[in-house]
Amino acid sequence: MNEPVDKELPQIAVNIRHLSAEQFSALGVSQMAYVKQVVMNGAPAFAIHGADGTPMAVADDEAVARAAIVQHEMVPARVH
Repeated sequence: MNEPVDKELPQIAVNIRHLSAEQFSALGVSQMAYVKQVVMNGAPAFAIHGADGTPMAVADDEAVARAAIVQHEMVPARVH
């Protein structure tokens, strides 16, 4: 019988109430990116930012922006 791969990984639990502001802000930085509608050169566009707010790219279409995030193995989030 095949054993689940997760059993090989150590289980780590962290109480987020005990994280410093710096540690808390780093959560999800490499796993999430968000899409925000912006205006560039007078035209609507969709900016892609890392979870920490770092600008990453701009796309003409929201679907393209979200696809780019997924292609880079991240989870997209929409900012209104």
